[in-house]
Amino acid sequence: MSSKAVGLPGLRGTDHIGFTVPNLDEAVAFFVNVIGCEPFYELGPFQDTAGDWMASHLNVHPRTVMKRLKFLRCRHGSNFELFEYEAPDQNPAPPKNSDVGGHHLAFYVDDIDAAVAYLKANGVRVLGAPTVRTGGANGGQTWVYFLSPWGMQLELVSFPNGKGYERETDRRLWHPARPEQ
Repeated sequence: MSSKAVGLPGLRGTDHIGFTVPNLDEAVAFFVNVIGCEPFYELGPFQDTAGDWMASHLNVHPRTVMKRLKFLRCRHGSNFELFEYEAPDQNPAPPKNSDVGGHHLAFYVDDIDAAVAYLKANGVRVLGAPTVRTGGANGGQTWVYFLSPWGMQLELVSFPNGKGYERETDRRLWHPARPEQ
């Protein structure tokens, strides 16, 4: 039997997650003032007016302009890299979860009811009522989706007493039911 390592050599975890938004100032204001993230770095603009650097390095139209990007930190999770692009072939509609490339960003909260009330008080569209999982691998989890002002899908999740599968693994460094280490 081979003891060959599987996966990326030296992998330590997720550094950041990048999202393209229609208006960087609006997105930063939402993530900072409503969600509670902290901005820490900005860059841009950048474009290649004659070559194919944008296409060959970023898989976008060669005449795409990366107007600005901003990094945000949000407590214990990965950093976010928010981009504002302008491109001749840009699709302005956010993907649905069912679309290829669809996604959502989940925020862990201690008290999901308080977080939902807070979002609603701030005019955020919350999709339905929180779903409570009572058994199986996700037993103990409560979740609900909500939308950013530009339609990006986001989620609140909470499992203060742990999820079912968490009782059977030691693979996590952070767990909401365990005190900070």
